[in-house]
Amino acid sequence: MASQSESESQAQAQAQMHAQSLMKLDNKASKRSNALLEHNVSRPRRDRVGLGAFAYLFAEIIRYSQNRVLGIQDLEAKLNEIGQRVGVRMVELAMWREKTVHRETRVLQTLVFINTVVWRALFDKQADSLERSTESDDEYMITDNEPAILKYISVPKEMSSFSPGAFISGIVEAIARCCQCPARVTSHIVPADGLPLRTVILLKFDKEVMDREKRLEAGK
Repeated sequence: MASQSESESQAQAQAQMHAQSLMKLDNKASKRSNALLEHNVSRPRRDRVGLGAFAYLFAEIIRYSQNRVLGIQDLEAKLNEIGQRVGVRMVELAMWREKTVHRETRVLQTLVFINTVVWRALFDKQADSLERSTESDDEYMITDNEPAILKYISVPKEMSSFSPGAFISGIVEAIARCCQCPARVTSHIVPADGLPLRTVILLKFDKEVMDREKRLEAGK
């Protein structure tokens, strides 16, 4: 009887210690969650996510998407779709932080907003160039010579036509649409001397957008 009582006491003590440990872990998790929720979204966070951690997450996104598609085009479309989810949230956050009371609806202002404000918020730098196509008035190009998200991405030879930047093009496409400037946005790796990952984001705006631009220009 005595040994049985001792066993029960030990079991109760262990259970109590386990419960206390769980409570401590729960309190720590609650404090971290509260700190995150109480963070002022109008100011950029100083404790930025490390590039290595983000690259690992992005690689997992690619692997996850690759297992659910049949080809390279489908994979790029999947990454574009994921990027669009980010873009919709990014435009609201960027406007809030910039204290902007109106949303850009003109093509050039929208492109400048993406090229500067959005790029700095996402990649901590401005895009390297913003150009208009010499062949078509409805096409513009945003160039990033060294996209941060591609730094640790290695594309196999059998997938040489695959552009991981489709994720970025999805972000840009969503923002353009939110600014009432819908466009077809694609990503292309165009290597240059010393810049093997140089990526060009090509925007081809809808005909209705360009017609609106012409009417607004004529009304000035």
